[in-house]
Amino acid sequence: MTATLPTRADIPVELTWDLTPVYADNDRWEADFAAIEPLLAELGGYQGRLGADAATLLAATRLQDRIHQQVYQLAVYAMLKRDEDTTDAIYQALADRVQQLMARVGAAGSFVRPELLALPDGTLDRLLVEEPNLQLYAHVFADLLREKPHVLSAAEENLLAGMSEIADAPGTVFAVLNNADMTYGTVTDESGAEVALTHGRYGRFMQSQQRPLRAEAFLKMHATYQAHRNTCAALYAANVKANVFQARTRKYGSALEAALYGDNIPPAVYNNLIETVHNGLPLLHRYLDLRRRVLGVEQLHMYDLHVPLIGDTAAPIPYAEARQTVLDALHPLGSTYGAAAATGLTAGRWVDVYETPNKRSGAYSWGAYTTPPYILLNYQDTLNDVFTLAHELGHAMHSYFTRQGQPFVYGNYTIFVAEVASTLNEALLTHHLLQQEDDPKLRLAVVNNELDGFRATLYRQTMFAEFEKLAHETAEAGESLTADRLSELYYGLNKLYYGAGVMSDETIAIEWARIPHFYSSFYVYKYATGISAANALAQGIIREGQPAVDRYLRFLGRGSSTYSMDLLRDAGVDMTSPAPVSQALGVFSARLEEMERLLGATGRLSPAPATT
Repeated sequence: MTATLPTRADIPVELTWDLTPVYADNDRWEADFAAIEPLLAELGGYQGRLGADAATLLAATRLQDRIHQQVYQLAVYAMLKRDEDTTDAIYQALADRVQQLMARVGAAGSFVRPELLALPDGTLDRLLVEEPNLQLYAHVFADLLREKPHVLSAAEENLLAGMSEIADAPGTVFAVLNNADMTYGTVTDESGAEVALTHGRYGRFMQSQQRPLRAEAFLKMHATYQAHRNTCAALYAANVKANVFQARTRKYGSALEAALYGDNIPPAVYNNLIETVHNGLPLLHRYLDLRRRVLGVEQLHMYDLHVPLIGDTAAPIPYAEARQTVLDALHPLGSTYGAAAATGLTAGRWVDVYETPNKRSGAYSWGAYTTPPYILLNYQDTLNDVFTLAHELGHAMHSYFTRQGQPFVYGNYTIFVAEVASTLNEALLTHHLLQQEDDPKLRLAVVNNELDGFRATLYRQTMFAEFEKLAHETAEAGESLTADRLSELYYGLNKLYYGAGVMSDETIAIEWARIPHFYSSFYVYKYATGISAANALAQGIIREGQPAVDRYLRFLGRGSSTYSMDLLRDAGVDMTSPAPVSQALGVFSARLEEMERLLGATGRLSPAPATT
């Protein structure tokens, strides 16, 4: 397959990213790499002295910032060069070396947090007053002190630190089991060939127009997990127990509270999300019934949920057209945003556009404080690729404005808000395309894209989040998390979320066993809150105009200078309220009505077949 791909030399240079602003060549990278070791030795000299006086604390803090800033720049160059060609031994080595260096940096600075937390009460406040330049770090220190009620004695902290690798073991073992040791049998693909079922092929087969293939892949994939159900249950139960143990040891009220505490997210945000999505389940059931009718089946099964309802109706979309379409769609964000985005996508050469042999798959945006916010694509001229460009540009612009507006110490942002800027761009692109496009088939493709995004992100991720909550509450109540109990919890949620209109095949009860994100506990809810906040902000920008744009640009430029909840609230979204999630469900409802109308107008929405 790769023989037909263009080489990097074949791609016009303007459609590749320009990494020379990071390092002009490998020699300069090597010079910066070598300069880190003496800085680490210098940082170690501050151990035991951080509270001596304000000047010492300022010098140590500035030195740690300098080290981190330089290491991140080293990492960006090495890893982006590696991703251009994952078989290139030179950049494989550079990436490996910088990963080892990052571990050494972490170890060298590991004394800072516990030493500051061990200072007598009031010491940091006094030092901040004595040295005005330390005021820059006021939020950092306040956030650190917020953790103090949950910090143990030095000996206890040392014990917990030593247990971290053990606590991570269930996820590590699951990854090996899931990615290396399990096999999933074979299936007969669309061409009639018998092929091995893999994780990658499973996703493709779930979108196949051949229903027997979807069913076969679904059943065989989950049969493997069913055969390993007790092992999977033991691993996940161990992961949950480790979370519960650490939460109790650190005096949190629950594992959920402990997981959310780092980002200062109230548990009410999590609970409101679940409750509000429950209220919106009739909309999902209505969409699923529409899906059943369009597919022309008597009973919708779980393996019918991912097949596209709308085929590839659009002509190929060249990248230049996609780029202009995205920039036009972002026009409501104003000239400051638009000019920076246009420069990044053209003269700035932030984007590596096309697939080439051995290039990393997928898409992402990444950079450091001192670098442009780069974007990796594997553009294939489809509508989905246009949305991917808009999504990754949202991340890039968030990084761009954060670094423009903040010093290094606040020049990043939390995962809780990371998906807001990217998903908002997708929402504005959908709005733009629906404003511009009259062709019912193309409108259908756009609307269906957004509906499926809501189903997969708002509904499905909330169901996952509720499963995690129930599993941890079960363990906290002293009940065993056996394979049967986990399957019972998951199957009940699946029936609740998908409703009577979908056959909740008994096979689906084991799906919990194949979700890797469950080993990053209480993470997936951020996808659902992100799409909710993004759509609330997008609707405000569309309706209100400049005042909403100004609030949004301030949000992008504030980085991590305050807590995520406060950033969103100042932008106009209060995630402690059910309103943003309800508003997102309102968008889903409006798009569902549009799809029903378009399907009726094109004659594709036939009466529902008789059920049996």
